[in-house]
Amino acid sequence: MSTSSPATGVVPTADAAPLSLCGREPYVPADRLVAEMVPPPRFDSVRFATYLPDPNQPSQTAAVRLLEDFSGGLGGAHATGAGRRGLFGLGRSRAPKVPAGPRGVYLDGGYGVGKTHLLASLWHATPAEPALKAFGTFVELTNLVGALGFQKTVQTLSGHRLLCIDEFELDDPGDTVLVSTLLGKLVGAGVALAATSNTLPGRLGEGRFAAADFLREIQGLSAHFRAVRIDGEDFRHRGLPRAPEPYSDEVVTKAAYATEGASLDDFPHLLDHLARVHPSRYGALTDGVRAVCLTDVRPVPDQSTALRLVVLADRLYDREIPVLTSGLPFDRLFSEEMLNGGYRKKYFRAISRLTALARDAAPLTGAR
Repeated sequence: MSTSSPATGVVPTADAAPLSLCGREPYVPADRLVAEMVPPPRFDSVRFATYLPDPNQPSQTAAVRLLEDFSGGLGGAHATGAGRRGLFGLGRSRAPKVPAGPRGVYLDGGYGVGKTHLLASLWHATPAEPALKAFGTFVELTNLVGALGFQKTVQTLSGHRLLCIDEFELDDPGDTVLVSTLLGKLVGAGVALAATSNTLPGRLGEGRFAAADFLREIQGLSAHFRAVRIDGEDFRHRGLPRAPEPYSDEVVTKAAYATEGASLDDFPHLLDHLARVHPSRYGALTDGVRAVCLTDVRPVPDQSTALRLVVLADRLYDREIPVLTSGLPFDRLFSEEMLNGGYRKKYFRAISRLTALARDAAPLTGAR
């Protein structure tokens, strides 16, 4: 077996017993859920200065300038004149004054133009301590509401200067109404907003932009957002990425035992375990895990299970944790019905991200 270190930074070490995700049932206190609403590790170092606009797309340069100006206007006192409110809104002032003019920006562009890079750069550039800023995906925000309850979520986030929401999901009407109502409360408390969104079901491949869909779905909040269009090459027609061929059970197991911080689980058992852990805890489920090894990967049996797997895939991708598997390749996880249904955008994203992590895992086998 090769002793070379994988490019991912996972260092093989002899005789290390693998961890088990199925053996973990993490408890995550409310303050940690909120504290972890920051850009994921792969966006720790991005800034406006590291975004390289395409010289043939002037809207990209214009977007950077507008967002820099927007972030600069978010310093100083809270928009309502209130100071930092404690967790769950202790000491929250009454009847805050709603600030005049748009308090939100919506980054509108196709896949691959750097919307998340710019959204994270906005978070980093906003002149406020991290405790006064929040960054998360739409799913993470709905999970926060599920964990804390609606009123406590409002109270917890109302003292923030900025809330960034990546991939606002337009394909779930119920959650869209929930989050729109939440954002209305936060705007009333003086919180500035920034968002990107996905494409509505049935609209994949019909164009790059979704501003009209986004503004219509959030209805009464539309006046609070300024759409920032970001032109660029659209990769939405790439289709499913080609997943690397899985390894044998023996290879996966051997790699798990030889890799420090690796976990080893049977895929069907892991899917069962995810049903017993709240999705808001999936990040904590991977604490200290440096590689995920899975045997017997097979098609996901139903949509509820598939949606939980999507959340886990996002958390693994955010943390850049390689995934080594046996069984079926990731591009065969979801049925044709799922890939043609209302949640297909999520499934395409999960396949793409898990495939990238599977490629990252190849060095764990000793392959060069």
